[in-house]
Amino acid sequence: MTKKLIRPRGRPRKFDVDEAIATAQRLFHSRGYEAVSVSDVTDALGINTPSFYSAFQSKAGLYERVINRYADHGAIPLADILRPDRPVVECITAMLEEAARRYATDPAATGCIVLEGCRCSDEEARAVARAAHVAAVEVIRTYIAARHSLDAPQLTEYISTLMIGLSAQARAGKGQDTLLETVRIASLAVASTLRA
Repeated sequence: MTKKLIRPRGRPRKFDVDEAIATAQRLFHSRGYEAVSVSDVTDALGINTPSFYSAFQSKAGLYERVINRYADHGAIPLADILRPDRPVVECITAMLEEAARRYATDPAATGCIVLEGCRCSDEEARAVARAAHVAAVEVIRTYIAARHSLDAPQLTEYISTLMIGLSAQARAGKGQDTLLETVRIASLAVASTLRA
């Protein structure tokens, strides 16, 4: 007598979820959240719509997974740059230079996927992007406050505004050299603020 094999219920997933998230990250980064449709994603992944919704529930659900992945694959490594053993001005300048390079390096995916997502009209996706942005800003504020507590609030706002501007300028076609020149001038303002 042969044993009957019991199959798991439902069809097995025909795609690698991590690979799908990486592909979606490239799409969202290059086109922006609103310009990417569910059919764009399913076409890029070679899957059908029910498989998409089974894996991600919604476009915003996929975007949240993309933003979480971006923290490890694409975001500026704040913990590596904002070091307590180096001068604050030096570290802030290095962080801004890294932002300028990353925002302008790939002509198919300019700017910051998080900062650009903060402006989208989809409330759920916008909330995801804003939460990621707030978390990054808090890391910067905490770093500055450890040695310059009085200057931290205003300087953090300035840096946040500058990074949003760098992202927008990269998205508008400004090149790395232009962004780095902006950072050079901004670093003088940071140094002046911390000396005052």
